[in-house]
Amino acid sequence: MVLRGLIAAALAVTGLAAAQPQSPDRSLVVGHSVRGRAIVAYERGDPTAPATLVVGVIHGTEPAGLAVIRRLRHVPLPAGVRLWLVPTANPDGLAAGTRQNAHGVDLNRNWPTAWVRNGVPWDGYYSGPRPMSEPENRAMRAFILRIRPALTIWYHQPLDVVYGSDPHVALLRRYARLTGLPYRRLVAPRGAATRWERAHFPRGAHFVVEFPAGHISAATAHRHAAAVLALAKGLSP
Repeated sequence: MVLRGLIAAALAVTGLAAAQPQSPDRSLVVGHSVRGRAIVAYERGDPTAPATLVVGVIHGTEPAGLAVIRRLRHVPLPAGVRLWLVPTANPDGLAAGTRQNAHGVDLNRNWPTAWVRNGVPWDGYYSGPRPMSEPENRAMRAFILRIRPALTIWYHQPLDVVYGSDPHVALLRRYARLTGLPYRRLVAPRGAATRWERAHFPRGAHFVVEFPAGHISAATAHRHAAAVLALAKGLSP
């Protein structure tokens, strides 16, 4: 034990000590779906840095973001970056291959900001019977209020665009430029997750990235993961 300490001290003095390996993911079950499936978040990086939240799936028929989440869970992180990665906020829909959760609700129309009643169960944009009626969204809301992200990216399909209308347009344009997607200044739908986040965390940037339909290539996942890290690295403490 003493010998190991002396060797480590000598290496530190000579500048030869290797950098400490990054700690593994810390997983957190933030809640459960209608069918009891866990909604899991993974934390990586510097716990003192501003939080960047990335959500791979909210509509079960739009799974392309999972490839970016997988990459972000394993790539080396720059200093001063803290990631919270949620593969899916809709595990029942992902398992069943449905846009909606197991109640037939579009979870991206069920958030309380600008919510309006729309449709019936299993309609494409059914809002649910009331705001935050769904356990998945209640879990995500509590989690977001806990980590207070400075940056949030929600992956969708199939519009092939980066969009948002909050005041952080330069940041959204940068993400679009880094990934090769066009940027469009569009207002989020009523009851959308990003609309609620902007209302509660107006100093942060919270936006949607839409992939094209189908699977994305490894190169595309790499570009998007790199863009996430570039934006996260630039966040002010």
